[in-house]
Amino acid sequence: MKILFISLGCDKNLVDTEMMLGMLVQRGYTITDDEAQADVAVVNTCCFINDAKQESINTLLEMAELKKSGSIKALVAAGCLAQRYSREIQEEIPEVDAIVGTTAIDAIADTIDMALMGNVKNHIEDINRKPVYDKKRIVTTGGHFAYLKIAEGCDKHCSYCIIPKVRGNYRSIPMESLIKEACELVEFGVKELILVAQETTLYGVDLYGKKSLSELLHRLCEIKGLYWIRILYCYPEEITDELIETIKTEDKICHYLDIPIQHASDRILKRMGRRTTREDLINIIRKLRTQIPDICLRTTLITGFPGETEEDHESLISFIDEMEFDRLGVFQYSPEEDTPAAEFANQVSDEIKADRQADLMELQQEIAYEKAEAMEGMRLTVMVEGKVPDENAYVARSYKDAPNVDGFVFIQTARELMTGDFVRVRITGAYEYDLIGEIDDEFAE
Repeated sequence: MKILFISLGCDKNLVDTEMMLGMLVQRGYTITDDEAQADVAVVNTCCFINDAKQESINTLLEMAELKKSGSIKALVAAGCLAQRYSREIQEEIPEVDAIVGTTAIDAIADTIDMALMGNVKNHIEDINRKPVYDKKRIVTTGGHFAYLKIAEGCDKHCSYCIIPKVRGNYRSIPMESLIKEACELVEFGVKELILVAQETTLYGVDLYGKKSLSELLHRLCEIKGLYWIRILYCYPEEITDELIETIKTEDKICHYLDIPIQHASDRILKRMGRRTTREDLINIIRKLRTQIPDICLRTTLITGFPGETEEDHESLISFIDEMEFDRLGVFQYSPEEDTPAAEFANQVSDEIKADRQADLMELQQEIAYEKAEAMEGMRLTVMVEGKVPDENAYVARSYKDAPNVDGFVFIQTARELMTGDFVRVRITGAYEYDLIGEIDDEFAE
């Protein structure tokens, strides 16, 4: 039996997908990316914002058409949308044979077995169930990098966010299991590990009674054959001096932090339920840049939050202009049912949201280009991602570039390079978000 697996949403969801793929292969199923050959389709859904929700629904509807035509024998919905709207999905899309919730991914093989026999059984567990781990994964990112999910759920309960209601409270994965998983990934050929969770900075508080991210990082750095470690989703108020020192002193840790601040107006931050002020954000950013001068800082913002005034927007503009983040993304606020913010007065119109998003991205584009131009002549170690078709050029990433969200370094060379190779390049030019370079030294190990 061949299974088509479609993974939507975030990198945390992708880790769940890779674990489910591993379980299915162990059960004897074959994975295909050709819907014409598939016997079963599984859609790992997302519902974080409205656009993600709509993409998940549309994908389920597309697969439902295959089921109606007889092209596939079974259709399974998994992930966040399936967890949150299980009843609605099966009422509105009856072609869906079964639901697998966010904490029940270890039931995926049994679910498909039963669906193929005509037995419908949903697997939706308590959202605060112990996370699923210690499962063999099928890495889908090319093999040279992989995500390591270190925790599940979130305790923050920001007023706009549905995650605690579909992913549960914060639950760390035991350190020994993470080290074992990391070692297995490196043996498979992974050279870069990207640590992810809804919030990485709180790792260990529930298991060990203290923040233990630094300890985990030190242990990961001991793994032979691992070259880069990248940390995503660090809440600014939880970044400790110990963590900064660890990033500063451990050679394998990329001088890169993703710090989702969401806004910089104190009034809006308070309405969002965030735990920082504008001054707090300034202080932590300045501390990071003082302690680690070459650090690359990425952030995400929400524009058009209920009650956001033009004054709040201008406050955010001035903050971004002053802080000059290296990388920045902007989401338009999406009202999610069952969240406090969806019921707030003074909802902002879609037109204003779009205009404010454009303002922020236009400013960031200027900042990013100036920073890229300033790198001309610098030397960087980069990881090769692949070859540009029909050209003597390769696509690579530096320590400043997380996959799928940041830019690239384009290398002009006639030398044959392989995906996953590390090379030294000298930067010779820049685009808006990307760099151009040429081979500088021998391969870096």
